[in-house]
Amino acid sequence: MKKVQQILNTKPAQVISVSQNTSVLEALQLMMEKNISALLIIDDQKLLGIFTERDYARKIILHGKSSADTEVKDVMTADPITVLPDDSIELCMQIMTDKHIRHLPVMQSDVVLGMVSIGDVVKFIIADQKQTISQLESYISS
Repeated sequence: MKKVQQILNTKPAQVISVSQNTSVLEALQLMMEKNISALLIIDDQKLLGIFTERDYARKIILHGKSSADTEVKDVMTADPITVLPDDSIELCMQIMTDKHIRHLPVMQSDVVLGMVSIGDVVKFIIADQKQTISQLESYISS
């Protein structure tokens, strides 16, 4: 069974985050610079929440708030669902599907190790299936 740690091993080790007092505009600028669609909200090395493009669309734009005047803590998703590095990729897919979320922070002993996205999970599963097919083809032809 494939584990979350295997996805983390394929990604840069850097955890991209902002503090809860960061303005939404600053958070969006960082997301654009890093070409990501979600940021972890971490203060004093504690995961407080996650801020996503979906949070921006639903809690800023649709409510007529200003990105420059609103802090991330006012619109983030607090206490996000997390996974462990030893959890299965299948569990991630199940959680993401059931909860309609696209990002899962990976935690171990209250320390953020990284984050996996639905894209990471799908990419990993496709690569794994290609490898299995290749091995089966080699086995059949030998």
